[in-house]
Amino acid sequence: MNWFQTLCGIKDEHGQYINSGDLKKMYGQSLNIAWPSTIEGALLSIIGSFDTMMVGTLGAAAIAAVGLTSQPRMILLIMAQSLCVGTTALCARRKGADDRAGANSCLNQSLALVTVLGIIMMALGYYFAPWFMSLAGANDDTMSMSVDYFRIISLGIPLNCWSLCICAAMRAIGKTRVTMVTNITANIVNVCLNYILINGKLGFPALGVRGAAIATVCGTAVSCAMAVSFVVRTGGYYRLALPKFDRLTLKGLVNVGSSSIVEAAFMRIGFLVNSRLIAGVGTNAFAAYQIVSQVSSLSFTLGDGIATAGTSLVGQSLGARRKDLAMAHVKIARRISVFASIILMIVIFALRRELALLFTRDEEIILGVTLSFYVVITGMLPQNGRVVYSGCLRGAGDTAFVAVVALISVAILRPALTWLFCYPLNNAMPGMQIAVMGPWIAFVIDALVRDGLLYWRIRQGKWLDIRL
Repeated sequence: MNWFQTLCGIKDEHGQYINSGDLKKMYGQSLNIAWPSTIEGALLSIIGSFDTMMVGTLGAAAIAAVGLTSQPRMILLIMAQSLCVGTTALCARRKGADDRAGANSCLNQSLALVTVLGIIMMALGYYFAPWFMSLAGANDDTMSMSVDYFRIISLGIPLNCWSLCICAAMRAIGKTRVTMVTNITANIVNVCLNYILINGKLGFPALGVRGAAIATVCGTAVSCAMAVSFVVRTGGYYRLALPKFDRLTLKGLVNVGSSSIVEAAFMRIGFLVNSRLIAGVGTNAFAAYQIVSQVSSLSFTLGDGIATAGTSLVGQSLGARRKDLAMAHVKIARRISVFASIILMIVIFALRRELALLFTRDEEIILGVTLSFYVVITGMLPQNGRVVYSGCLRGAGDTAFVAVVALISVAILRPALTWLFCYPLNNAMPGMQIAVMGPWIAFVIDALVRDGLLYWRIRQGKWLDIRL
């Protein structure tokens, strides 16, 4: 057995190692899809951090105000994102079955549906912004800024829905470079406009938090325009056309999407409760949480990029009726995520204080951030494991089980643990920074539970028999 087999070897369903030639080809397929998506996610996370840094020049309250809008915005996008999960799963199956017309039909039907959803969500976000911000835990320091920010970004939701849908279809066929270019370009536009509009540069007025929101909407518009350009050009896999609805496609979208909606709902409710609990501790604690979230999101986006390869290749393998390949691609995606996680853990540990200093000079916040990093890195391996397994199960259409896991761990266990650490234990041990580290201890436990449950599901193999 050579070094490659020793380090990267994968066993088939008979317990035999896959030969080196086939194994290298499969790793190559995964990496060709994963690296653009991983680079995209990492750069978007870094660009998002720049966004927070720029807003951070306005003070801790501004960081907290923008952070409070995150979960309500994701709640508004739940249905559209869930539909996009179905779009990815169905388009990947059609690609594997060499049914290009079916994949195109799926995309165009999905676009019609997300257009309606986007308009409804835009109206809800704009007119009910104060209610959403109260729900998120905004206080006197943050309410006005968070409402202004949320109303403006809500105007871009329909455009965001189109971009999400087209990119989901592109990922299904392995065209992750398209989504990488689209989203990175849009976010660079966002950062450039942040520089101009937040503090007033190049003759523009200083708009503060509202300037950051306008920059976000402009970036979303660029993302949508670029995504559309890829489905109207000649010679591409997809073609934009008026939808012709058919029962088979709609049934598949509903079956996968409905479970994804339940999963997303549980996750968003859990994250919202979590966010509200942390916001209740104080503005500095919440600002520290937002900073750590920005950096730790690198771990999620790293796993998500690799999971994209798993989603695409699992769906295509099952469309081609190759269950053995589907299982092998799950194992390969997980092995890649382990290597990537270890590298990221080392980097964050080595640069923990320097990373905090990028966002703030407040020593109290810096202490909370650096202590939280010690906790976060212990959860990166299981965190990326659960992301990869979830992505592969979604590619097979097994979204119902992923939803149940989200209910148990994200909507119930994690908020309960966050409450325990932030309030009773923090009050019992004052001065120990328990309220700052507590949410991240809950994060690690949540990651371990979900990783274990999803791995058990993968081992069962029932997902290999789902038909779409």
